[in-house]
Amino acid sequence: MAEKIVNWKTFLIGNLFEIKPTKSYANLSKEEIIDGGTIPLVLNSSVNNGIGGYSTLSPTEKGGIITFSDTTDGNTFFYQPRPFIGFSHVQGMYPRNREWSENECLFLITLLTFVTRGRYNYGRKMTRTNISNTKILLPAKLKNNRYIVDFEYMNRYVDDIKNEENHTFGSLKTAISIDNKKNGNKELEVRTWAKYTISELFEVRYGINIDLNKCEETDEADQEAVNYVSRTSENNGVTARVKLIEGKEPQAAGLITCAGGGSVLSTFLQEEPFYSGRDLYLLIPKYSMSRRAKLFIITIIEANKYRYNYGRQANITLPNLELNLPIKGSCPDWDFMDSYISNLPYGDKLGDFT
Repeated sequence: MAEKIVNWKTFLIGNLFEIKPTKSYANLSKEEIIDGGTIPLVLNSSVNNGIGGYSTLSPTEKGGIITFSDTTDGNTFFYQPRPFIGFSHVQGMYPRNREWSENECLFLITLLTFVTRGRYNYGRKMTRTNISNTKILLPAKLKNNRYIVDFEYMNRYVDDIKNEENHTFGSLKTAISIDNKKNGNKELEVRTWAKYTISELFEVRYGINIDLNKCEETDEADQEAVNYVSRTSENNGVTARVKLIEGKEPQAAGLITCAGGGSVLSTFLQEEPFYSGRDLYLLIPKYSMSRRAKLFIITIIEANKYRYNYGRQANITLPNLELNLPIKGSCPDWDFMDSYISNLPYGDKLGDFT
């Protein structure tokens, strides 16, 4: 592995890159561009390196740059190694003073993804202005009495990772193949299931509904800060860390949050106190439920996401959403739910959070 870097210094992304929209065939839809050729079309997508298909049209960009989408909540920084076709809302990061190698871009993408995670959502887009104004820590070295980016270190570091990849993958594969239970996973052997509405299991309550723009954001180092949970499907719903607001008591840990809009039915167990944004509902148990039982029910709730495609929201229908649950006698079988999650790989490490 590359030697430990001694100096990390703050650099402004806008000083390193000019960020501007990628060139595109503005008058053509993606369906018209994608025709089975070999030139990648980069879309505002968070999967497949942003590539939505391939075209016989000429590339509009030469490649060798980082792209990202300005319409998503993050996780769209990708290195484009070869010529490609740009598209609406796909931004390009064009180096100002020197070309960046693939290794250098990959190093930067890892850091950019980390520092932007949770900062942007449906109401706060990841614009090129925001990214240009982002400050980021990078390895640095002294040259002519000032610190510059240590590109040599970045290249060596990524090269070392690539060289060790096979060994690391082999070790990881061995590690994750080890069962946490001697008897393996518990099968869903329950024969009796019954339907329960969410309102029969939980008190459904609207959250605090605080606008993130009215909060003061901070970071993990602030021990008195709390999570800000929004209707995103990423990062357990946590969009930011914010300072406490005078007169506003955070929601208690242990509650389940469920998005009524945005990423509809994105449901999470919040294990720390938190503030919540708009269209976010709190599910407060009417029964005594273990942490594992809550996770079991969360999985069942999220399995109903397909009901809310194409813009349909759950703000009105959430309390009446029916869930199929295992039962014992005339009640939900909480012991089975707890046992089932416990017998999943590493489920026994979850503890009894209630």
